[in-house]
Amino acid sequence: MNRSDFQKLAELRIKEAQILLENNCFEGAYYLAGYAVECALKACIARKTQQFDFPPKRAVVDDMYKHDLLKLINVSGLKSDFEKHEKESNEFAANWGTIKDWSEEIRYNTTVEQKRAIDVLAAITDKDYGILEWLKKSW
Repeated sequence: MNRSDFQKLAELRIKEAQILLENNCFEGAYYLAGYAVECALKACIARKTQQFDFPPKRAVVDDMYKHDLLKLINVSGLKSDFEKHEKESNEFAANWGTIKDWSEEIRYNTTVEQKRAIDVLAAITDKDYGILEWLKKSW
């Protein structure tokens, strides 16, 4: 997979999440919305990967394949920009607070409430302070 693939997947997962939300499939909407953020972060990581570069330590490489959004932010090199954004914008910080606990384990949850799915999608797609909009600047 390459950077372009991850960018397309991020956009596709958000589109799918919105369709699921509109059809009252809140569990799937929440699940796929989180994957959109994960794919966007992996696009950021792919952007900084250079052909013929020696790969980083195994622990860093292992973190690239995790579903942990904070670990992916660290590996992507966006940690300082993330922290700056979080301090400067209450709206961005609130959006991050809404999605920070997302995990791929949500796929086993059968009780995601409508409000939770709506809030997560809004936090990710907000045009001014959304997590996905912030990530698109670096992917």
